Amino acid sequence: MFSQLLTPVADSLGLSFLVAILPIVALLVLLGVLRRPGWQAALVGLIIGLVIAIGVWKMPVDLAFNSVLNGAVFALWPVMWIVVNALLLYNVAVRSGRFDAFRAWVIQHLPNDRRIVLVVIGFCFGALLEGVSGFGTPVAITSSLLILVGFPPLEALVFVLIFNTAPVAFGALGVPVTVLGAVTGLPATALGAMIGRQLPVMALMLPFYVMFIYGGGRSVRALWPVLLVSGGSFAVSQFISSNFLDYALTDVLSSLGSLLCTLLFLLVWRPAPDPEFQIQETALAAETDSGSVAPWQGWLPWLIVSAVVIVWTHFGWAAIAQSKIPWPGLHNAISITLYGAKPYAAVWTFQPLGTGTAILLAAIVTAAIVRLSPAAFFECIGRTLKQTWLAVITVMLIIGLAYLMNYSGIAYTLGHAVASTGHLFVILSPFLGWVAVMLSGSDTSGNALFGNLQVVAARQLDLNPVLFAATNSSGGVMGKMVSPQNIATGVSVTNLKGHEGVVFARTFKHSIFLTLVLSVLVVIQQYLIPWVIPVVGQ
Repeated sequence: MFSQLLTPVADSLGLSFLVAILPIVALLVLLGVLRRPGWQAALVGLIIGLVIAIGVWKMPVDLAFNSVLNGAVFALWPVMWIVVNALLLYNVAVRSGRFDAFRAWVIQHLPNDRRIVLVVIGFCFGALLEGVSGFGTPVAITSSLLILVGFPPLEALVFVLIFNTAPVAFGALGVPVTVLGAVTGLPATALGAMIGRQLPVMALMLPFYVMFIYGGGRSVRALWPVLLVSGGSFAVSQFISSNFLDYALTDVLSSLGSLLCTLLFLLVWRPAPDPEFQIQETALAAETDSGSVAPWQGWLPWLIVSAVVIVWTHFGWAAIAQSKIPWPGLHNAISITLYGAKPYAAVWTFQPLGTGTAILLAAIVTAAIVRLSPAAFFECIGRTLKQTWLAVITVMLIIGLAYLMNYSGIAYTLGHAVASTGHLFVILSPFLGWVAVMLSGSDTSGNALFGNLQVVAARQLDLNPVLFAATNSSGGVMGKMVSPQNIATGVSVTNLKGHEGVVFARTFKHSIFLTLVLSVLVVIQQYLIPWVIPVVGQ
């Protein structure tokens, strides 16, 4: 059995940290500075990771390549299986005219103001899609709609990537929280409640923050009532559902609550017209030529997929015929030194009826209801594969790197170094989650990687373990907006394919700033208002 090394470089944690961070630095530099395509940055990061894992961390070659392959297969199923089918649904909506109908509904029922559309679609509607599918598909779908009403593609992607942070921690009916509870041994209900006492603060500020970026201070002053309603209703719904109802329902309730409250509010309040932000004449003309499809039918694909996924998950159909397959040559072949030589499991869970299959069913049902011909449906499949093949490769490479860093011990060296900084750890804690989700693209994976490490470090420093386990998840959502996986999926339906580095560079500073804001909140919760932290049995 291979025992992970924590300090392989001169037996120094500091020097080992500097070497361990090289794959991440390479990834960030290639994306953010050199503006290289995502697949190239991920490939270089993976090569550097392999060299370091094998040459410095002394990981056996077969284990190294097995871990990469394990991550790549996980990227294909379930991650990209969800993404591909969600984008297939999008293409069905486009091909059948329902996407144009949705745009027509937006233009007819919302004020003629791109700023309002940005809040309703980018924030409220995007959060609903995140709760249903996630993995970057909300970014792709909502940015496409924003582009159709006059947003430049780069702006549309950056804004929805920032908005996409709000619902991530409770995505897929609370799976990230469930996994966090499993790896830390803390009650998932308490962790969900704590996350629900952090992220609502971020959700409340996000509409104001994005509006300031887009339209400046005057737009915030002009639109503050609707910004308060959209962010406030999401924050209140997120807090109530995570603390007093069921954390698994948090995403569904908060996104629907925000969407309904915002739309109802716009029936009684409208901003003063501003010519600078009026929807372009070409978009208005396209709305009048949207065909015979009634605008309300634009909601059909999204209502169908929401209903199918909720029912599918409620009845647990995803678990039918699932197989837990120990990865040959990797399962329990490595011991996690940081966790007392605990064997590192490598089990791939294959769910033929997983969430991606539910979304595929929703796409088929939608195609049938809108009377899309079989030939047109297969055209949509071909278009989807053409759009996503590069994103699939990028995601396979980036998750392969994440798995390599996990199994080799590189990731645990990074985490151990951060945890050894004493009470500076309070500020750095959110960045552990940020790194994990930036690499894996998944808050669930980020919690599995560093959730328990946060608890171990917190107890060593006499800090509250519930707070820092939750912070791992909350910090992770800030890394979601710069995850190459998320960006690759987002650009797949725009003309920005191959320009992931440009998107990353525009988003990176916002990701860091919002993570720092969370760090300040964590300091306040730990030292000034510790009563806000749920109490669990010792």
